Amino acid sequence: MGKEIIPVAVYHSPLEGKFGVPRQSGVAADLRGEVRLEGRYRHPDALRGLEGFDYVWLIWGFSLSGGNPDALTVRPPRLGGNTRVGVFASRSPFRPNGLGLSCVKIEGVDAENGVILVSGADLADGTPVYDIKPYVEYADSRPGARSGFVDECPWEPLEVSVPEEVAAAFAADELSALKQILAADPRPRYQDDPEREYGLTFAGRNVKFMVSGTVVTVTRADIQNEME
Repeated sequence: MGKEIIPVAVYHSPLEGKFGVPRQSGVAADLRGEVRLEGRYRHPDALRGLEGFDYVWLIWGFSLSGGNPDALTVRPPRLGGNTRVGVFASRSPFRPNGLGLSCVKIEGVDAENGVILVSGADLADGTPVYDIKPYVEYADSRPGARSGFVDECPWEPLEVSVPEEVAAAFAADELSALKQILAADPRPRYQDDPEREYGLTFAGRNVKFMVSGTVVTVTRADIQNEME
């Protein structure tokens, strides 16, 4: 019989929806967020000593879509979204048990309020976190390890163009994170329509953009409440 697990924290991010969330942690290194402990874990003792580490592993729940937990194969975006590999040869977070694993950088620890400030997470706002473990270099790093199809399909970031009037709507750190998110190309890999406008919610704004070739152009960034 499986063991029931409950969240120990909730992740808070400028990215409120699934679309635009980086496909792997560390891709958008400047993307800031907060891991806020809950319940009995929201106590200074729970974070004692964490300030001595630079990174933590987050084990989290994929809460934005159900997916198909019974599927034995998946189509990794790195392979263009059409080639299938085994479910256990992928990093798909919603198969088979809806659990994700992310390594994120610690930017600060507020033990008194049960908050870990982090950067580089690939989680949407409101994601439940089931466990937090410090990253230990001697055990967690394997230099030179083979990475399967990832080695065979190198990823090149896109060029991002943001008009001055749109860039002015964001703080400098927000703009940097937004550019990294868009450079990673959040579109489904099988879509390549230069006339199509895409949108994602970031830092309270509905950001619209288009992609032509290797260039992402932000067209506008409307305040979210004005869009509702």
